[in-house]
Amino acid sequence: MSALSRDSVEKVTFLGPRGTFADSAVQAMESISGLPAEPTASVPAAFESVRQGTADAALVPIENSVEGSVTVTLDELNSDEPLVILDEVAVPIRFALVAAGPIGLDQVVAVGTHPHAAAQCRDWLATHVPQADVVPTMSTAGAAAAILTESPPYNAAIVALVATRRYDVRVLAEDIGDNQDAWTRFVLVGRSGPPPEPTGCDKTSLVLFMRANQAGALLEILTELAIRGVNLTRIESRPTRRVLGEYCFSVDLEGHVADARVADAMKGLKRVCSNVRYLGSYPRHGATQSQLREGVSDADYAQAKAWFANLY
Repeated sequence: MSALSRDSVEKVTFLGPRGTFADSAVQAMESISGLPAEPTASVPAAFESVRQGTADAALVPIENSVEGSVTVTLDELNSDEPLVILDEVAVPIRFALVAAGPIGLDQVVAVGTHPHAAAQCRDWLATHVPQADVVPTMSTAGAAAAILTESPPYNAAIVALVATRRYDVRVLAEDIGDNQDAWTRFVLVGRSGPPPEPTGCDKTSLVLFMRANQAGALLEILTELAIRGVNLTRIESRPTRRVLGEYCFSVDLEGHVADARVADAMKGLKRVCSNVRYLGSYPRHGATQSQLREGVSDADYAQAKAWFANLY
């Protein structure tokens, strides 16, 4: 695969269809805003577009503050043809109830939406349209399109607010999510290549494979990070998909692979793990400069290296 950096991205694909939160994320990510962006039907399809070269990068969801991680994205990043993360953005999750025309809430018979959206609006639905059945759909935008057909399978839909601008629908109610502080994090994924330059406010993603399933294996991993002052911002286990009961760890770290403490930690992880898969270093969305403890800055590492070089 040819090397690709965030600055060389010219064509993007995203989890479609148009009118979803991924559509909003494309507009919100400064590094790709204004570039040609085409929707795909699934996360694996988006990844495959990048692997086949029909797109330079794919924007896909990776984590929701209410529902947790998007496991299909984590598993695609850990596939046999891994891609790397170039950038990330988080968008607020705001839902609206829409219909093809002006109807009252008491006239809503059935509501179409994606199961994740339904889960995040469960209390609102029970309170305001208790008579309505919930019909699962492939996407919230697909539900919006369906209610505009001649024989819709439901007469209302829960959609992302961006869909109210994409489709000629009537908004019956806005901000119907049960959690008004819900966010979804999206990552821009591309082919392997040099990471963006360090900003001082970065994140590095890895997949760590234990050498053996034994007592203290996870402690060994955490120790390699802790002694170098590397903050772990996310860790979760995922099946390796090779042997039943065999798991690896998907992790996010504060810092950039070019930072001395992160590079040294990765070398330490390689010694205690059977494999370390590097998934990219990229700017953290909305975060402030990392506050490092004494002794773990690049200057501290350089001073220690110079001291050691003059020992003998």
